[in-house]
Amino acid sequence: MERLIQCMADNVVSPLGLDSAANYESVKAGKSGLSRYGSMGNVRTPFTLSRMDRGVLDDACRSLGIPTDRYTFFEKMLLASSVQAVENAGIDASSPRVLFVVSTTKGNVSLLGEAQDFPRERVLLGVAARQVSDYFGNPNSPLVVCNACISGVCAQIEAMRAIRSGRYDCAVVVGADEQSPFIISGFLSFKAISDDFCRPFDSERRGLNLGECAATVVLKAADSVPDGCWQLVAGAIRNDANHISGPSRTGEGSYLALKEMLRFCTPDDLAFVNVHGTATAYNDEMESIALSRAGLSDVPVTGLKGYYGHTMGAAGIMESVLSMYAVKDHTVLATRGFARQGTSCPVSVSPELRRTDGRQFIKLLSGFGGCNAALLYRLNGLW
Repeated sequence: MERLIQCMADNVVSPLGLDSAANYESVKAGKSGLSRYGSMGNVRTPFTLSRMDRGVLDDACRSLGIPTDRYTFFEKMLLASSVQAVENAGIDASSPRVLFVVSTTKGNVSLLGEAQDFPRERVLLGVAARQVSDYFGNPNSPLVVCNACISGVCAQIEAMRAIRSGRYDCAVVVGADEQSPFIISGFLSFKAISDDFCRPFDSERRGLNLGECAATVVLKAADSVPDGCWQLVAGAIRNDANHISGPSRTGEGSYLALKEMLRFCTPDDLAFVNVHGTATAYNDEMESIALSRAGLSDVPVTGLKGYYGHTMGAAGIMESVLSMYAVKDHTVLATRGFARQGTSCPVSVSPELRRTDGRQFIKLLSGFGGCNAALLYRLNGLW
């Protein structure tokens, strides 16, 4: 019999708060961490970004007993989130039956710049991830998932597979990325960045915003999932290989990922679909087509990029966590920045909070290289 996967604990560290509850309440209240910037380093083109306060993060680390001088900013984000989640889960993270899974797209990208106080080898993703597992005294080599925008969803799928293989009983899935002139200039070269606040699915959308965040979920094998607890039911990765930086115009990969999730639920079961919603012309259009093809046009849709920007390696984890909090609160979170439908296939997106009694949600992501991924989470029993 296939092992059930229970979500034991979570944590989100972002400009909107230092734990998941604070982040959820900020988003529900309509607050955004996004601010406009005129420049950063050698970038002189204006952009909008959600950026962690370095001093606030250091204070948070010190309160958790994390020595701030031993870790880079990226590593401190990972630790500030995972330490709290592990404590809340009540697990022994030093056990060989626990696997650490780290989701990131760029890791210690700042080490590629000017002289740093850390060894150059920390720019290697596996070496940076090892700082986290070693902090907990975990003997296993951490698994690093680096698959563009879908990394956070892929990391949860890989954790689920690892647990179901029987090699591990528990996985700590943590994702983060820091923003730098290197990343910002790269997205600017694609003409994908808006200097104003992003507007997902809106007719006036002009591009994405970037953001910094760290998020963690602790997943564990279970014989049964108690009432009021979350089960990770299924996950799927589907690639359409359309273009290195452009999604399929027919939404093929996202459609196939959604159809796989619908093997385990019906549209009527869903509280909502939490989408990627980057506010770029092609991604929002592709997602609307995929949702329509999958028969989900009438299911509420919600996107969080207007609050956080695109947090890259953290996005799939953070957006899953905030979706869990929303379902428990009987709420479909507003899509900040949306005003008027701007995709060829209508989707049920709203700038206002809505009520839901659904107990399940789908988390959908798509990314560079034509990669697409989806998760299905279910809130068990009564709550």
